[in-house]
Amino acid sequence: MAGEEREGARERSRANGASAMRRGAAGRPRVRLDQPRAPRRTFLPEYDPEAFGRLSEKIARFLGTGRFIVWMTVTIILWVLWNTTAPSDLRFDQYPFIFLTLALSLQASYAAPLILLAQNRQDDRDRVTHEQDRKQNERSIADTEYLTREIAALRLGLGEVATRDWIRSELEDLLRDLELRQPAGAESDERDR
Repeated sequence: MAGEEREGARERSRANGASAMRRGAAGRPRVRLDQPRAPRRTFLPEYDPEAFGRLSEKIARFLGTGRFIVWMTVTIILWVLWNTTAPSDLRFDQYPFIFLTLALSLQASYAAPLILLAQNRQDDRDRVTHEQDRKQNERSIADTEYLTREIAALRLGLGEVATRDWIRSELEDLLRDLELRQPAGAESDERDR
């Protein structure tokens, strides 16, 4: 029965135009090339890089405030006072304050990469902003050059246009010419009579 089913599957695949089947491939589903693959399982935890970046920026912003410095100073002063003045059995970090040093080292080891990550994100945003500003400046320069050429063309065009003053001066010149010709023409008319 199982052999007949395999033969039937092979016949169906040959009828569909499939090439020779490999061993063990009969049980696998066909891969569709027009659809994205299903995500693979990973053993590493998944995280959203944008959410992590936003969190690192918030932490870096807090680390750069006066509030953080005040809280850190108050914490260290209370730590040192407690471990020097409290009864011996309640002290959790004796004089060289090794645990305090460890805590501050741990805080610094996490703060530095978070600050660098926040700075890198800010650099990326600045780069995009500068690129947009540069493109806007190029467009503004192109528009200014275009308008300058248009104004120059209008000035050249206006140089060829007859203005009111030019027409007036031309008419005055014609009137003078007519007045100069008319007395000479009037004298000749009188002589002819």
